Amino acid sequence: MASTSGSSMTELSSKAEIEKFDGTTSFAIRQVRMMAVLTKEGTKKALREKVKKPETITDAEWKDMDEKALSSIQLVLTSDVLREILEVKTTTEAWKKLENKY
Repeated sequence: MASTSGSSMTELSSKAEIEKFDGTTSFAIRQVRMMAVLTKEGTKKALREKVKKPETITDAEWKDMDEKALSSIQLVLTSDVLREILEVKTTTEAWKKLENKY
C-alpha cells in the first residue's frame, strides 16, 4: 500500500493503483475500475452465480477464481466498507451487497 496526497491507495498485481472505496465516492465508478481489475486478472467470471459457472471450469478452479476475485475486491475497500461484507463467502455475494448498499 502506498499513500498519495493523503489518499489510501492499493497496488494490485496488475500494477494499477486504485484508491480504496470508502463509501463516499461514486460506486458506479468503483464498479468500472473493479471490473477492469477482475478482467485483467482473469477472474471476472467469478461474478456469475455458481449455477452459471462455465462448464469448462472445474469446481476447484471456480473456487480458486472466486477466492482471488473476492480478495481483489476486499483489498480495495476501506475497513469501514469491508466490515459491510465480512460475512460473505463469494464474489457474487460481496458485489450484490455493495451494490445494494451503495
